[in-house]
Amino acid sequence: MNAAASLPRLALTAGEPAGVGPDLIARLAASSFPADLIAISNSSLLQRAAQRCGVALNLETFDGASRVLRAAGTLRVIETPLRVDEVPGRPDPRNAFHVLNALARAADGCMCGEFDALVTAPVQKSVINDAGEAFSGHTEFFAQRANSEVVMMLASPELRVALATTHLPLSKVPAAITRESLTRTLRIVHTEMIAKFGIARPRIALLGLNPHAGEGGHLGSEEIDTIIPAMETLRGEDMELIGPLSADTAFVPSQRERFDVVLAMYHDQALPVLKSEAFDRTVNITLGLPFVRTSVDHGTALDLAGTGRADPSSLFAAAEVALQLAKRRTRSAPSPRDSGASRNPI
Repeated sequence: MNAAASLPRLALTAGEPAGVGPDLIARLAASSFPADLIAISNSSLLQRAAQRCGVALNLETFDGASRVLRAAGTLRVIETPLRVDEVPGRPDPRNAFHVLNALARAADGCMCGEFDALVTAPVQKSVINDAGEAFSGHTEFFAQRANSEVVMMLASPELRVALATTHLPLSKVPAAITRESLTRTLRIVHTEMIAKFGIARPRIALLGLNPHAGEGGHLGSEEIDTIIPAMETLRGEDMELIGPLSADTAFVPSQRERFDVVLAMYHDQALPVLKSEAFDRTVNITLGLPFVRTSVDHGTALDLAGTGRADPSSLFAAAEVALQLAKRRTRSAPSPRDSGASRNPI
């Protein structure tokens, strides 16, 4: 973290230029959010987005100096050129390299301590792949850039959900879940719940892969062959693990009181529950990176891009979580879990 008198620095990436990301960044910068906001983007893109949203921005070139105050509407920028001007709602593969260059610069700046945290707006994965660059998501990109093993987690004020697998076709999920992969994922989740969230003894619930968590082997054997053995290994390391739970009842209130975070086996197993409850308050957090990275919980919303009607609530929530996690990194030891810990992602 920077000197005590300085504002924490949040790096911002605007994602797909033709999506809602630039609009959301403009709306955040127009607010009085209490951080030094540094967009790794294109000034002209951001000014056009601000005009479409009806907000005024004062863009300044980032010079590396610390700031103790930021006036609403002020945004510092690290220039990342576009290949072609954006057309809201119509992504152009030629701008894929603008997106990737911004992500790389942001990650490198976080790893060298230039920024205190990173907040990302949504990208259009298909367009990046159309440009000839293999890309499955922010999480995987940052894992490779930082040479880290990571876990995707989404959190709302009421619930945290980590994922054993991320952007995979459903047909490939069973083979991707192994004792080794689950053990690695659970260790990351356990470590990060302590380090980033201040929970002294995290309670981690696991969902079964199959209906009714396999029904004792009658509805699938993955729980018996893979999930339970991985849990038993880590219980031997004094981890507090619950389950495997049937996904159809794991999120009822009486169950939620038992855990601080739940590990779902695949992307759409638990995220619909989370997003249906708190879509505008849910934040994507990458666990396992050597820096804080948060993101919105939604896509590029091409139909809303450039209209000024996109709801910035998720980006504001992501920035707030990033700010609080960055501050918590300076604490030397976790605080004991109180009765409200499992209901607050911060």
